Amino acid sequence: MMPQRICSLNNAPVTKGPVVYWMSRDQRVADNWALVHAQALALERQVPLAVAFTLAPAFLGATLRQYAFMLKGLAETARRLADLNIPFYLLHGEPPDEICRFARLHDIGTVVTDFDPLRVKRAWREEAAVRLEIPVVEVDAHNIVPCRLASGKLEFGAYTLRPKIQRLLPDFLHEFPPLQHHPFPWPSPPETFAVDSVLATLAIDRTVPEAAWLLPGEAEGHQRLAAFIAHGLASYDCRRNDPCADGQSGLSPYLHFGQLAPQRVALEARRHHPSSPSALAFLEELIVRRELSDNFCLYNPFYDSVQGFPSWGVRTHDEHRHDRREYVYSREQFAAAATHDPLWNAAQREMVTTGRMHGYLRMYWAKKILEWTPTPEDALATAIYLNDRYQLDGRDPNGYAGIAWSIGGVHDRAWGERPVFGKIRYMNAAGCKRKFDVREYIRRYQGDH
Repeated sequence: MMPQRICSLNNAPVTKGPVVYWMSRDQRVADNWALVHAQALALERQVPLAVAFTLAPAFLGATLRQYAFMLKGLAETARRLADLNIPFYLLHGEPPDEICRFARLHDIGTVVTDFDPLRVKRAWREEAAVRLEIPVVEVDAHNIVPCRLASGKLEFGAYTLRPKIQRLLPDFLHEFPPLQHHPFPWPSPPETFAVDSVLATLAIDRTVPEAAWLLPGEAEGHQRLAAFIAHGLASYDCRRNDPCADGQSGLSPYLHFGQLAPQRVALEARRHHPSSPSALAFLEELIVRRELSDNFCLYNPFYDSVQGFPSWGVRTHDEHRHDRREYVYSREQFAAAATHDPLWNAAQREMVTTGRMHGYLRMYWAKKILEWTPTPEDALATAIYLNDRYQLDGRDPNGYAGIAWSIGGVHDRAWGERPVFGKIRYMNAAGCKRKFDVREYIRRYQGDH
């Protein structure tokens, strides 16, 4: 494994004892650089290896929809690990407390964890690294080019990050080594947890039901990838922006929960469609745009605040802060899809009922929230709340960056000035009608759908 993926989070000396992989963002067995590194350390030291996941009692407004998808995927992960003689522990409580308690209880010698740019995850890792007197090592198992290596600063946009990633990509986009059946057994491994029993213990919002249209887990993610490569990738470039065409990959929930490695997706896309326009368009989104979102959240401490907008975006919002809004809706009206705009309402209903929304419509959806709320602060908070409550892939750098692009001009440029928006790029229903069959999309997501 390329050592540039690894970042030591403390300076604690190496000690004897088992290795634990503190799984968080990358919830899979196959194609997982953090697990590969953890096993390499354990084999080198001839010690047992375990995987631990710390289940926080609440996480950024996640509901039953997201917790159930995640836990069902983790149950599959636990079974796959058991086949490799690696036990899986599901720990309940505040993550830094639980991983420190686990490390002391089992005389752990090293903690390996995965990379996540979100503030709350970084705070968990940093607290654990301070409290533990053993090495805590972070491995970027999510980005193809490690985020910190790709750039050491906040990038202006895709055009500044793209050449940096393209220069490094040949060094990192290669096959994963296989995991071994671990030869050093863990004493008294735990039983596999029961998903329904765990869900019953959580004090979470159960009014947002599970998404019925897809199954969670590593195996299902790989099946959906294979189906997309076989039947969807060739036409991706001409179908991706049409919400009625079912032209997107459908892989976002699996990538968000780490049930599928972006690197595996890129490898398969390049293997089967090495240089087609559709493959190039897909890889641009999968690699450059997705890793740009991680860059945004890693280096901008205000990625979910108006303070995180570029200076021109902050300025234009201040200049138009008191512009008259033709319509103003409450958060509850937005959630209920009770606006005057049938297209916006249909997009909101799609998200509420399915846990997804087409990427093109997400932009329109967020920009109309800006147009119909009293302030940009209200707009940003409402968009994040709705996105994270209903989307399976909410609470993700892609979501924060996409909303900040739509509302604050992040990774964009200034456009012609207009009321409310100022110089923020504008979208309207007429533009959507030129892109796709708006009437058909609305029909699909009528109020009684």
